Amino acid sequence: MGTNNPSQTPFFRGKRAVELLARLDRTAVPRHVAVIMDGNGRWAARRGLPRLAGHRAGAKAVREVIAASIELGIEYLTIYSFSSENWARPRDEVLGLMRLFVEVLERELSNLEQMNVRVRVIGGMDDVPPETRDAFHRCIDRTAGNTGLTLVVALNYGARQDLVRAVRAIAADCVRGVLSPQAIGEDTVAEHLSTAGIPDPDLLIRTSGEMRVSNFLLWEIAYAELWVTATLWPDFDRTDLLKSIVDFQARERRFGGSS
Repeated sequence: MGTNNPSQTPFFRGKRAVELLARLDRTAVPRHVAVIMDGNGRWAARRGLPRLAGHRAGAKAVREVIAASIELGIEYLTIYSFSSENWARPRDEVLGLMRLFVEVLERELSNLEQMNVRVRVIGGMDDVPPETRDAFHRCIDRTAGNTGLTLVVALNYGARQDLVRAVRAIAADCVRGVLSPQAIGEDTVAEHLSTAGIPDPDLLIRTSGEMRVSNFLLWEIAYAELWVTATLWPDFDRTDLLKSIVDFQARERRFGGSS
């Protein structure tokens, strides 16, 4: 998918993309990008379509961003696909989403294998319908040996809930005498989160213009750069991702140091 071979069609096309590519430093691409995919419902409403049509269009945007992440050399891409709070949505929408997950996974699995993408899931998989859970497990198992982009799917995920689960596990270790309270540090907490072994996000993208993090990776995004766009998720494309990376590279990351 590289652009170095002139016989290939360039992945990033158009005047805007070419201008952004001229500013891109491929040696300083963020290792981990996390995305709050917001705006599917509004996208559908503006077109007089049911909300599920927006989610279906959003699935195409996911495919676009996966391909762009590979092209740019991003190592980890985390997408907020279904939050623990989303169960409060209308039952028909939730059930439709769960069926859509199965449909998309079955359709895209061979593509993910060909692109060398490894799939990992964070969140409460045990609480999703069996058919959806089985589809994710098949995808995880089939891509486990892949060595390219790691796609982390946050499914039935909530950061506060994940922190509570981690605290309970740490407390249990203390009760068993495996761990002393004095030995608990930031690394201890990180090792007990569902994201254990995954580097913290360098860049957090939120679409649709909303200025909040919505209970997403609260521990992990402590020093992530935030990038918010008014673009609704189904309209987010490869050039939007490229722009976010170029903007990210123009920032000076201080990690709490002097201003």
